[in-house]
Amino acid sequence: MALKTVGTCLSRTLWAGSSSTPRTNGLCSSSSLRGETKQGPESPKLQSSAKKEEEPPFKGTSADKKRPKEPTAAPGASVRSRSYTSTAVPIDQKSYLWSRYNDMKRLVHELIPPGACKSLNSSAIYANNEVNLAEVDIYGFDYDYTLALYSNTLNKMIFDKAKTFLIEHFKYPEGIAKYDYIPNFAVRGLHYDIQKGLLMKVDAFHYIQPGTVYRGLSPVPDEEVLELHGGTYHIPLTEDSGFYGKGPKVKQFMDIFSIPEMTLLAVANDFFITNDIEYDPVHLFKDISEAIGMVHLKGFMYKWVMQDLDKLIQRGEETDAVLHRLVSNGKKLFLITNSPFSFVDKGMKHMVGKNWREFFDVVIVQADKPHFFTDCIKPFRRLDDNGDLRWEKIKSLDKGQIYKQGNLFDFLRLTGWRGSKVLYFGDHLYSDLADLMLRHGWRTAAIVPELEQETKVVSTYRYALSLTWLQALTGLMEQLQIHRDQESKEVFREWQEEREELRAMIKNFFNPQFGSIFRTCHNPTYFSRRLSRFSDIYMASLSCLLNYDPTYNFFPRRTPLQHEAPLWMDQLCTGCVKTSYMEEMSHIR
Repeated sequence: MALKTVGTCLSRTLWAGSSSTPRTNGLCSSSSLRGETKQGPESPKLQSSAKKEEEPPFKGTSADKKRPKEPTAAPGASVRSRSYTSTAVPIDQKSYLWSRYNDMKRLVHELIPPGACKSLNSSAIYANNEVNLAEVDIYGFDYDYTLALYSNTLNKMIFDKAKTFLIEHFKYPEGIAKYDYIPNFAVRGLHYDIQKGLLMKVDAFHYIQPGTVYRGLSPVPDEEVLELHGGTYHIPLTEDSGFYGKGPKVKQFMDIFSIPEMTLLAVANDFFITNDIEYDPVHLFKDISEAIGMVHLKGFMYKWVMQDLDKLIQRGEETDAVLHRLVSNGKKLFLITNSPFSFVDKGMKHMVGKNWREFFDVVIVQADKPHFFTDCIKPFRRLDDNGDLRWEKIKSLDKGQIYKQGNLFDFLRLTGWRGSKVLYFGDHLYSDLADLMLRHGWRTAAIVPELEQETKVVSTYRYALSLTWLQALTGLMEQLQIHRDQESKEVFREWQEEREELRAMIKNFFNPQFGSIFRTCHNPTYFSRRLSRFSDIYMASLSCLLNYDPTYNFFPRRTPLQHEAPLWMDQLCTGCVKTSYMEEMSHIR
């Protein structure tokens, strides 16, 4: 059964007229849509198709237990089971609402094919804006988490060292040392209320998602969240994170390196709270930020990676393949990174080989992004082969040379690389991409490693079933809310409880504390909003380019606006069909 059929059937059901008088002919059956003879609930065809499913059965929610039971026959007698598509007027309003509920649930369970989302490929590239690679002549790259992807082990090492700095340098209690790193506690894109010590997930409209606020390692009840924010979940613009994610009272953690920082904030807050020790959350935030910074500034992270490249750098052979592909197709390449030359040099030699600099027309290290893109003060300086600074004035940016600092304005003047013929890849939406898109018109590509795991979740039948039923139930509530008698209100309360259970279930598919980095209950997250604003395309890793021809044209989905009908195939129901360009290249590893 195609998703188009699912969407058509659900749409007809939802938009069937909902007058105050119960209707009996407003529902469609799957058999009528297929042009087949209508079959009853015990149809052998339905039974045989159910056996083919590989996913675990959908267990349902509390509402399934609460809705009216079917009548039981006396011994030796037979009772006709309830028909999902009613042909008789329901006895009362409550029965009518539950019959609509049952009909809709039947459609959702039977019309979604088990493989509905299997075609979603984690190695695909997704487009926010139309990008024609045939028009791109110059490819630029960040280094950390773009050319070089790191193992999660690095996050634990950063956490442990920063925790040591917090205790030894800032004299925090020794008890904090007892906390171990929690790998899957935090996710990227969260906001942190500096004064209240709250870690939380915020949507694109500046609203906190209920159930995703943590003080330390413990969730904060929704009632307390409302009380702390004056009776609302809204974060005012004056308090929210600024253009680069740093506001006066709230900070947004946007890069992958911030995950150990969020975890350390959580465990330190938890220590003071559980031991009933008075402390200042503002001081704690600033000290932990500085402790994390010391790990980078003192070179610990660089030293760890250079000492164990095989363990900490992942999928380097894919980076090598991408660079070879681009150069062989006549593209110019450049690198702009905040990391030091010695660190980049060793990592690139490990991934690409000792002649890695031959791939790049310009290499810039310690660039001090995002200031590199906005200031025009710092001049370029050249480094010799030993990494020592040269004193000569820079009049050109030459291939094979290494440059330090500088600014984008001199870069544009010396190279002439402007506009949409340049495509720059980075993992940090603010520091890497925002200014390039908004101020200079470059094309931008975001590296989002979390996509790999999230697409695996979205590709499961259980997720598709849960999400589609949630949307269908929400549609029922919207269409039938004109029924306002007391019995109807009781039914709606049960439906709302089930709706909340479904939302919590879907959140837990991704991360038990904070859910998906791309969505709150329904709205896009603040991170997702920035992703769509500052990146033309996005992908799980640089190697996704290997799935596409160098002249490929990326087209974004035409997402229906709220006042538009969902007439496009990949927007119906789950809307998850998005395949790579070449099927034979979908398995690149």
